[in-house]
Amino acid sequence: MSRWSFVGRAEQLDRLRMAVAGVRGRGILFTGSAGIGKSRLLHEGVDTLPGEKYAVWRIAASATTSAMAFGGLVQVLPEQPPGLSPAGILRWAVDVLQQQAAGRRIVLAVDDAHLLDPPSAALVHLVARAENASVVGTLRDGEQIPLPIRALWTDGLVERAELGPMTPDETAAMLTAIVGGQVDSGSTDRLGRLSAGNPLLLRELVHAATNSGELVERYGVWTWTGRLELAPSLTELIDIRIGQLTPGVRAVVELVAFGEPLGLRLLHQAVEQHDVEYAEERGLITMVESDRRLDVRLAHPLYGEVVRRQCPVSRTRRLQAHLADLLEKVGKRRREDLLRVARWRLASGTAQDPAMLIAAAGEAFARYDVPLATRLARAALDAGGGFDAAELLATILMFADRPAEALGVLDAVATDAGQEERLSRWLTVRGMVSYWGMSQASTVEEIAAEGTKLTDAAAQARVRAFEAIMRLHRLDAPAALRLAQGVLDRPAASVAARELARCTIAHLQAVQGQLCRSATAVDLVQAKVASWRADMPYLQLAVELARGTRLALSGDLAGIDALVADEFADLADAGDFRLGTGYLAILRAYAARLRGRSDAALQAALSACAVLATSRVYAGLAQSERAQAAALRGDARQAVEAMAEADRLHSPSMGVLYPWLEQARAATLAAGGDLSAAVGRLHGLVDRLRADGFAGHEALVLHDLVRLGKAGAQTGPRCSDGSRRTVAQRLTELSEQVDGELPPLLARHARASADGLPEGLLNAADGFAERGLDLLAAEAAAGAVHLLRQRRAPDVGHARQRLGALLARCDMVHTPALQAATPTLTDREWQVARLAAVGGTSRAIAEQLFLSARTVENHLQRVYTKLGVTSRAELRVALGTIPGHDGTTAM
Repeated sequence: MSRWSFVGRAEQLDRLRMAVAGVRGRGILFTGSAGIGKSRLLHEGVDTLPGEKYAVWRIAASATTSAMAFGGLVQVLPEQPPGLSPAGILRWAVDVLQQQAAGRRIVLAVDDAHLLDPPSAALVHLVARAENASVVGTLRDGEQIPLPIRALWTDGLVERAELGPMTPDETAAMLTAIVGGQVDSGSTDRLGRLSAGNPLLLRELVHAATNSGELVERYGVWTWTGRLELAPSLTELIDIRIGQLTPGVRAVVELVAFGEPLGLRLLHQAVEQHDVEYAEERGLITMVESDRRLDVRLAHPLYGEVVRRQCPVSRTRRLQAHLADLLEKVGKRRREDLLRVARWRLASGTAQDPAMLIAAAGEAFARYDVPLATRLARAALDAGGGFDAAELLATILMFADRPAEALGVLDAVATDAGQEERLSRWLTVRGMVSYWGMSQASTVEEIAAEGTKLTDAAAQARVRAFEAIMRLHRLDAPAALRLAQGVLDRPAASVAARELARCTIAHLQAVQGQLCRSATAVDLVQAKVASWRADMPYLQLAVELARGTRLALSGDLAGIDALVADEFADLADAGDFRLGTGYLAILRAYAARLRGRSDAALQAALSACAVLATSRVYAGLAQSERAQAAALRGDARQAVEAMAEADRLHSPSMGVLYPWLEQARAATLAAGGDLSAAVGRLHGLVDRLRADGFAGHEALVLHDLVRLGKAGAQTGPRCSDGSRRTVAQRLTELSEQVDGELPPLLARHARASADGLPEGLLNAADGFAERGLDLLAAEAAAGAVHLLRQRRAPDVGHARQRLGALLARCDMVHTPALQAATPTLTDREWQVARLAAVGGTSRAIAEQLFLSARTVENHLQRVYTKLGVTSRAELRVALGTIPGHDGTTAM
């Protein structure tokens, strides 16, 4: 890989430049660990200094030059004259630098200043005392520093600043620069944690992941599988940092590597206390306070990677078995202790208790750690766990996108599902795998038929709860509601079955516009999470789908922000629970789109597509959101491509998602310029939604018609008098049926658009903006500007300013509503208008464009007429509200 772009460190760069300019002291020295980015920061900072103002000398100290007098400055000093005393040499060196500077300010940029030889260090100190000189440089933590260099900050000549690890945002930016594209959030987090914010280590990790084929690109998004082959260069680098260890200290490091975080008391039972203290002094381990316990961790995550790989297999198994013995001896007091013991038993080959392994696998799955849960459940099955282990393993395999393997596991234990309680569990897991994993529509009838054979009330309720949510997804809403209500009416139903049924009802209520009832139902499910998570952890997906649907339909962007930032999102990302991670990325894209943040919307949508590439459940929805984001940017080609992918990947088992896909199809048609086809598609969708009773969705689709300028168009079936309602009238009806603040606002926008009321459109824009819906606000304001400009109204200037402020909060936005309100300017008119708006006179513009001044004036008059402005000042504001040829705003 080539040298990557410099990212982040803006504050430190500013401090360096201010120090060089003499605004704050006479220089600055950055300290930090190896590879933290000190040298790159120094080089980037001095590279920006203008040569006519500063005389910059770069000095790269090293262990080689530290052994000779003035070896550190051999790059900048000529050959010394003979016969000079040490003091004379210093005076001579200063004079040489002053002469070469020729009146400019001297800047000594010293990399690794701790390696300077004594005479060079003395000269640097002497230069720093000069009025027209600055010293900037780097120092490595833990190194012996020459006294003249230390005196630079103790004497107040320079600042000393600690350069810490990169922030998560800087890490993400650097990853983008290294691979030349977007890296998904989960991979970014894992690579960031492993590198601990160290740029050098991050680059080496990416090298290793790329060379081993573990960093792969899908839909323009790079994803790391999590498997890591450490390159020899990286292993050697870590070995140097760890250094030679005594047997006792190595035992400390190895135990912590396999057991971290490891309680200090537990560690003291296994090794000598003085070895622990020495390891901490060497910077190999660190102590962390955790819930009134002192835990021990390795000082850097990569230490563990290298130590674990270098440890012989026999010793690895012995150490992990020993850790499990120690923790079982003192008692598993913390919730995570079960998982830790199970992992150690599994890795050491001492896992013989299937009950313990089943419990641990269930705990891992409840935390959405799918890879770990899979290993533990398979070990439980191999250890004789029987039906319980097989049921759990099949469930986990379903959410690991391995449905065929899951069916094989279930079919192997079909004869063990004799009792009705077991049979109901076998039926529901097999039905889930068959319906969602294999997209077999007949599963619904099969599970319904088998359910009627059950006599146990609790077993029957469990099957009916699954049948209900399957029928919801298959768009059999009346049956789904009847079945779900029946489950709630059964006192014998388990908590998990009842709450799964409640999720079905909550989802139905959301799409029907009963948003308040839906929110209450979701809250009730979440209140019982401790009771159902162990039995049915995947129920959380049904919760999030119901809640996400309600938040999206209500335009509650703050609620979406809270949802994608809660504990489930963290667990899903950390545990490789792709269905959860992918769905939350879709919601992020949706919220960003309504905010007019097209870059963020497209990135989130692409990330969802990449994460869900092997899944059929939400893959079509992810591609449809990608199509929406591309259409928002005016990228018709990508929108068409995404919709084709959505149609290919969308599973019939997810029929309930059809409104979102059809809305995206209409947006794609509109982005391609076929507005009549888009309008026809939306009218058809309105009819279908009305027939299904999905009033919540219908309101949004009707508003899409308003955005396409069809607020006054007729829609829906005929009334008793033979007439049909307009879009605005139907939205007004729905505003009284659908809960929340958004439907009345949509209706207000529709009425103002249909009646041609600029003030009403601006009021609607204010309402959208208050809810953070900046895209919709900008479109409403654009409509008002268009009307006022046509009428040559005097208050068009205020409307323009409002539109400009809204567009400034958006990225690249290219929607039909904004384009319809945009006057058409020729290329020449654009050139003249832009130059005039920034203060160019007609004569100056004429000279620049090789035109006559009169021709420039003629162009300007046509521009003024089209935009409804009368001066250059108004022109500047007007251009700020018009998308330019490249899709950005003109100013």
